[in-house]
Amino acid sequence: MVHGKKLAKETLLPSVLEDDDAETESEKLQLGEQRASPTEFDVRGLKDQRSSPDGNVLDGGEKEGEEEEEEEETEEEGLGGGECVISDEEYDTDLELGDKEEAYDPTGQTSYVEACEMLQVVPASYFLRHMQNSELSMMHRGLGPQGTKALAVPLVTNTSILRLNLRDNWMEGMGGAAIAEMLKENCYITEVDLSDNRLGDYGAKAIAAMLKENSTLVSLNLSGNHFTDRAAEHLSPALITNTKLQRLDLSYNALGERAGQILGDSVSENTGLRSLSLAWNCIRGKGTVMLANGLAGNIFLRSVDLSYNGFGKEGAIALGQALKENNVLEELNVSNNRIPPDGAIRLAMGLKVNKTIKSLNMGRNPIQHAGCYGILKSVQENPDSAMEALNFSDITVNQDFEDLYTTVKEIFPTLTVNHGGRIGTFRKAKA
Repeated sequence: MVHGKKLAKETLLPSVLEDDDAETESEKLQLGEQRASPTEFDVRGLKDQRSSPDGNVLDGGEKEGEEEEEEEETEEEGLGGGECVISDEEYDTDLELGDKEEAYDPTGQTSYVEACEMLQVVPASYFLRHMQNSELSMMHRGLGPQGTKALAVPLVTNTSILRLNLRDNWMEGMGGAAIAEMLKENCYITEVDLSDNRLGDYGAKAIAAMLKENSTLVSLNLSGNHFTDRAAEHLSPALITNTKLQRLDLSYNALGERAGQILGDSVSENTGLRSLSLAWNCIRGKGTVMLANGLAGNIFLRSVDLSYNGFGKEGAIALGQALKENNVLEELNVSNNRIPPDGAIRLAMGLKVNKTIKSLNMGRNPIQHAGCYGILKSVQENPDSAMEALNFSDITVNQDFEDLYTTVKEIFPTLTVNHGGRIGTFRKAKA
């Protein structure tokens, strides 16, 4: 309407405009009042008023308050209404959480059974009954690699077993590796027998890694495990590093000439071993010389078993030189080593100056009575000799040896000599 009046003003004459000025101002005032009231109504209607479905106008503020109250009441009914009942089992309290936690099992029986289930092996009832003893002996049980793995799990935290004997269980390299990993963590077991388990070079590598970390193991039996020269390469650095191991048995393996050379270096530097067995191997040639040289430099070994190898004359000469330098060794076994008579005589030269050797086993060597006589003569010529036992089993001697022994017996009353009999005393049975 205002827009229409503006157009009219532009078309009318000036005289008419003057007369209409007053009317126009009055009309504007009226229009302003009329517009003010609808505006107020519209604004209030948007904010404060709403129409009900039946057409009645409701106050907007009161309606919103009622809706909020209804929503709160609905929420209260959903959360804590009288009809919603929560059982005690749904409550989660600290006390009940403590009851749900599994109790600590110091015996390790639970972990062993779980490991057996995971590895699909039958639990060994003997182990479950004796796992709290100080000594566990499970020889010839046929554990196999998987059974050995399961057995190693509870032994990691076992604090009762001090001596562990797992001989002849066909654990192979994988089982041996599991025992080796266990011994890295267990600090209570001091003696372990893993003999006749076919550990192979793989198992030897795992055992060597364990010896570099373990500081409680005192005795280790690795006899009959198919070790080759490669195994010696793994074990040699470990023997230099480890200073706690006192007894090591590597007998009945396949250690050859190369192994003798490798072990010779480690033996000379080892400061922990008191007893070493390399019996029933294939050490010969340069390997025997290097091994003998290692014994010469060692100042801790008390007992060494080199029987059933191939020392021969060359190795016997090296051993004679080692006996001159070594002032700690007490027992030496070189039986069944194909040592000839002149080799025995060269070995005897070391006995003339040695002051510590108490027992020497030269049995089943082809040294004949000449070799036996030379060794006994060296003992006689050494006033500081500590010799107590000479073993010449299966080697016959002559009357000269018998006479010499009678003389030496007066100087060393405690000396005992074992031989294969005197020549000429054997007679044919009468028909």
